[in-house]
Amino acid sequence: MAGLLRPHLPGFAAVVALQVVGALAGLAPLLAVVELGRTLPAPGPADDGHVWSVVAAGAAGLLVQLLCTAASSGIGHLLDGKVQLTFRRQLAARLGRVPIGWFSRRRTGELAKVVGDDVGAVHPFIAHTPGELVSAFVVPLASLVYLFTVDWRLTLITLIPVVLAIALVPLMMTPARLREQEEFDAAMGRITDSVVEFVQGIAVVKTFGGSGRAHHRFRTATDEFVSTFSRWVHGISRTAAGMQLVLSPPFVLLVVLTGGAALITNGGLAPADLLPFLLLGLGLTAPVAALGHGFDDMQAARRAVGRIRDVLAVPYLPEPAHPVAPRGHRVELRDVRFGYDAGREVLRGIDLVLEPGTVTALVGPSGGGKSTLVQLLPRFFDPTHGSVLLGGVDLRELGSQELYRTVSFVFQDVRLLRASVADNIALAVPHAAPDDVVRAARLAGIHERILELPGGYESVIGEDAGLSGGEAQRISLARALLADTPVLVLDEATAFADPQTEQAVRRALAGLEGERTVLVIAHRLETITDADTVVMLADGAIVERGSPAELLARDGKFAEFWRSHASASTDTAQVHDAPAHAGTARGDEPR
Repeated sequence: MAGLLRPHLPGFAAVVALQVVGALAGLAPLLAVVELGRTLPAPGPADDGHVWSVVAAGAAGLLVQLLCTAASSGIGHLLDGKVQLTFRRQLAARLGRVPIGWFSRRRTGELAKVVGDDVGAVHPFIAHTPGELVSAFVVPLASLVYLFTVDWRLTLITLIPVVLAIALVPLMMTPARLREQEEFDAAMGRITDSVVEFVQGIAVVKTFGGSGRAHHRFRTATDEFVSTFSRWVHGISRTAAGMQLVLSPPFVLLVVLTGGAALITNGGLAPADLLPFLLLGLGLTAPVAALGHGFDDMQAARRAVGRIRDVLAVPYLPEPAHPVAPRGHRVELRDVRFGYDAGREVLRGIDLVLEPGTVTALVGPSGGGKSTLVQLLPRFFDPTHGSVLLGGVDLRELGSQELYRTVSFVFQDVRLLRASVADNIALAVPHAAPDDVVRAARLAGIHERILELPGGYESVIGEDAGLSGGEAQRISLARALLADTPVLVLDEATAFADPQTEQAVRRALAGLEGERTVLVIAHRLETITDADTVVMLADGAIVERGSPAELLARDGKFAEFWRSHASASTDTAQVHDAPAHAGTARGDEPR
């Protein structure tokens, strides 16, 4: 926590300094009352000048306390905003550079909790706890110094509630209590997961009658939370009740009055000297009370910052110290091996060359490694063995900016921003001319549909523009075409395709001019009939390669695969556009 908060130490110092001054100034009204309690009952006329000076000093102290406390609170909240902004920027920067495979092994709810709830959990620790703890310790220490000058015996008696409360504090910090708190956080995270997953999959859940099972998972998560919460409360209830009792004002006053009365009746204490103990004695319990009240906030902040730190510690794909520019855009995979987990390879010894000006199609059964292979080109992952070269340069030697200016990607799972259609198409080229945006939309076969929207190209996705899955894919294709990169990767760009989308993809591929390198995953033979090379992938290895005609004439595994696939496709030839992914309405963008 100290490492993450170190850049903000000057702000914390200002909060603490103002709180110290305010806390000390806050004693002035109480000391003024004590002084008046001694002066006014004294025999003879009171000194008006002295009385009014005491009143003025008390009022001035109160004003200084108000000003310092307000300034400390304001700076603390501004500091909290800066810290939360810093955390979120650091998380965004880190999440933007970690391998995509890391996301696939994390639940959406877990990440949402880190970026949202955990960052928010540091608010009490930053905005309130420093000032409150400083005030809670400064006031009692100053009070103790003053009370010891009045009567050391009654001072020790007044500290009895503090000693009792301190003796109870370790009981709230046992390993069992800490473990129960961690279980509480985990149970809350499971509730978040179940809610996020239910909302994201609501269409599928309702369509296939799974709402009962989804509700059951949510109820199970809430039942586990209630059970965990009950154990936690039961574990600390007795200790918390005991601490609250010994720190309560009635108990403290009872101790002070009992001790004071005994000393007064024995002639060891003047009656007027009991007044400061009655006024200041209650403040001596503040540190323990502050620890009791702030303990949960501090522990919650510690755990939250720990989870934030864990995310910030995830290794990202490193940038080269001295980037090398590619020489052309020939793509080559040399003995590439890759596995998401140690000991389990998804790709095994891939050797493949993608020549400029050619279209290479990847085909094969599901789970064969097609999507993993194409994700190596935009460097979503680094191979665990071998290398991927662009223009003769290993991708690990290219800077990310240069790589993304060279390689564009059309995802199978299309997600669009909650922004205008034009802005979605021009995502990679923010300052693109309107004519260029329209031309890309025409090439992708989506221009006429955009004109039918209420605001045309200015229609906002998810607000006044609803798109089908095929239409969303054409928007994504237009985006890639506008980027005009030398290397284009299409990851099953017709997964939700209707015949129009499929024709748009075929026309776009056929219309690409120049020495562009295209790699496409396709699940329909019609999409790749014009491909220069077809590569069949199965079990992470290349089993056949050649032109479509050559492979069909060879009557090998490729021909067998496509005959079975063509037979299955005949039964679904009339299927229309599937609904766009829920992310289109939410306005999410792919990682």
